[in-house]
Amino acid sequence: QVQLVESGGGSVQAGGSLRLSCVASAMIYSGYCMGWFRQAPGKGREGVATIDRYGSARNIDSVKGRFTISQDNAKNTLYLQMNNLKPEDTAMYYCAAGPRSGLQCSLFVSGYNYWGQGTQVTVSS
Repeated sequence: QVQLVESGGGSVQAGGSLRLSCVASAMIYSGYCMGWFRQAPGKGREGVATIDRYGSARNIDSVKGRFTISQDNAKNTLYLQMNNLKPEDTAMYYCAAGPRSGLQCSLFVSGYNYWGQGTQVTVSS
C-alpha cells in the first residue's frame, strides 16, 4: 500500500507561483505513472500533468508553459511548479499513482489507484 502526502498549496494573487510536493511512503515501481489532478468546486476531477518513472511528462493545454511536473526518484517525491497562476487554477490539487497501461501516462482519473488527501490552491484576481 502506497500513501501519498501533498503539501505546498496556499493562496496567491493572479500571476503568482506555487510549488506543490507529493511524498510517497514507498518506492514507486518503474511501471507506474505519477500525476497531478485538480478538482474545482462543483466540477469533476481533471488530470493536469503526468510523468512516468523515466521522466516523460505531459500536461493539459490550459497549463502548458505555466506548470511543470517533475520528480526526485531518490526521495520518492513528485513536484508541480505552477507559475503565472490564474483564478481558474483555483482547485483542490491531488497527487496520484497508478500502473502505466499505454505508450503515455493517462490523464484520466480511472488510470490511478493511489491518491493523496489533496492540497488547496486558491488564486485571487
